[in-house]
Amino acid sequence: MRKPRELKNRVLEGSALLSQTVLLIGAVIVLIPLLVVLLTSFWPPGAMTSGSSETIAGFQLWPAAGWSGQSYQQAWSGGHFPRAFFNSTLVALAVTGLQIFTSALAGYALARLRFWGKQAVLLVILATLVIPFQLLVMPIFLILKEGHLINTYGALILPTAANGFGIFLMRQYFQTIPIELEEAAALDGANRLQILWRVILPLSRPALVTLFLFTFIGEWNDLFKPLVFTTRPELTTVQLALASFQEQFTNDWPLMMAAVMIATAPVILLFLIGQKQLIQGVSTTGIKN
Repeated sequence: MRKPRELKNRVLEGSALLSQTVLLIGAVIVLIPLLVVLLTSFWPPGAMTSGSSETIAGFQLWPAAGWSGQSYQQAWSGGHFPRAFFNSTLVALAVTGLQIFTSALAGYALARLRFWGKQAVLLVILATLVIPFQLLVMPIFLILKEGHLINTYGALILPTAANGFGIFLMRQYFQTIPIELEEAAALDGANRLQILWRVILPLSRPALVTLFLFTFIGEWNDLFKPLVFTTRPELTTVQLALASFQEQFTNDWPLMMAAVMIATAPVILLFLIGQKQLIQGVSTTGIKN
């Protein structure tokens, strides 16, 4: 009896070691480009040009003149990032707040309420996940134009104020919460909104953090909406400022990489802070159908 059990344990240990090795190799492959971008961003401006022997023949990552933060200073001021950061933060937080609000209400209704056509509504919501946003640009643009919202913050916020993914995510998580908790709250006199606010949402922190991260990062990295729905320079977002900056400094790699790191740093930091809740939320929302 011991030999088969020992053999099984060795197989499991070998499988775990193989999985960890594969994951480690994958992590290294993913992180190497980020490391190259980070190191390049600390070169002095103009020290590395496109097509130079330093970047193609020699693969030199350490500058001969030493590290410098001057590229970050020039990229921050030259790319007009302060205003762009304000716009992106405002839009991302507004869209995230609206999506959490609409997803919580719709997700709770689909998870707990009984009404005619419930499954049809769920199928329609799921169907919206396969429709690219680019296909909806023309009707959305016409609606925003009729509402005099073009070149306003409303044009950047309202088109994505609700999202099928968020509704489905919250619905799936709400179904994992024991209904007995809601019944106990109802016996104490709480109505549906009070149950949702005081019982369900406090227990749904992993799902809320997951939705917050996905939505905020998606809006922060969005280039399409600002490019189509706005033309005013004061509404420039981070990604639009980054694209414009790269057009001006195509051959100056340190400046370009510094601008990339400036635009990327907030979402990387946000992900590192919320990664535990993100993993828990994603792993839990598929338990029930």
